[in-house]
Amino acid sequence: MEYTLDKGNARLTAAGCKKSSGQMLSVYDWLADIPVNHETCQYVEVQFKNTRKGYYLNSNNLSLEKGDIVAVESNPGHDIGVVTLQGYLVALQMRKNGYDINRNEVRRVYRKAKPADLEKWEESKAKENDAMLRTRKIAKDLNLDMKIGDVEYQGDGNKAIFYYIADERVDFRQLIKILAEEFKVRIEMKQIGARQEAGRIGGTGPCGRELCCSTFLSKFTSVGTNAARIQDISMNPQKLAGQCAKLKCCLNYEVDVYVESQKRLPSKEVTLETTEGTYYFFKADILKGLITYSTDKNFMANAVTITARNAFEI
Repeated sequence: MEYTLDKGNARLTAAGCKKSSGQMLSVYDWLADIPVNHETCQYVEVQFKNTRKGYYLNSNNLSLEKGDIVAVESNPGHDIGVVTLQGYLVALQMRKNGYDINRNEVRRVYRKAKPADLEKWEESKAKENDAMLRTRKIAKDLNLDMKIGDVEYQGDGNKAIFYYIADERVDFRQLIKILAEEFKVRIEMKQIGARQEAGRIGGTGPCGRELCCSTFLSKFTSVGTNAARIQDISMNPQKLAGQCAKLKCCLNYEVDVYVESQKRLPSKEVTLETTEGTYYFFKADILKGLITYSTDKNFMANAVTITARNAFEI
């Protein structure tokens, strides 16, 4: 069973919340059934390959819907992307992502993509994988300490963005000259981090779900080992690392809950004096509020599990 809201901008299905357009980082348009006033909502959100998005001025007042393929202004030429959001929510997204129309260059939506635009777009996308493999070989021959993670051709085929990872500064001027001669397009080099690369490539995490960075995470916050310690997670590097070989972003999701829960538990340094002897802290189930004590400091002996309330009373 499927329910479709007016204008077809969002879908509610019996299976639950799903990405309606199949695009990464999609935004649920909960205002889809409200008529759009193009005079007050002139911007649309357009998504390109993987996680790259932009906001474009619909100066021609085109009737655009979520999922429409459009030709937008670029430098040089034009690019092809998919409309992922339109209407009142675009202004909220622009504010959330720090996009200021007074400081950022305003670019326009030219038109809905024509068959010729789509044909050129498909031709450009078909070149990306071969271009990436060829560029990796060229960089290796030049002894450049960098990794080419992805290549994205502009919709009209006049420019290609090469995404790379490098630990130190890289002089790739010679590489750009060779690439320009090799592919006959304008070359742009863009450095990204390991997390951004994982978001662009996509994949499945150890949890069995699609990577957060390729579905809904648009900003990356630092993740420290302290987050794992607070949640009493084993400090096994292989289990703490994600597909990008960095600490998993999800380690930050529940830290605040654990911090608040730990405030309701007695300190690990506190010992319990009973008629049977002294009991020492051994482990705790932070969320359930249960603490296990042992009569030996170094290993479990005569273990007893009690609630935090009972521990405070003792």
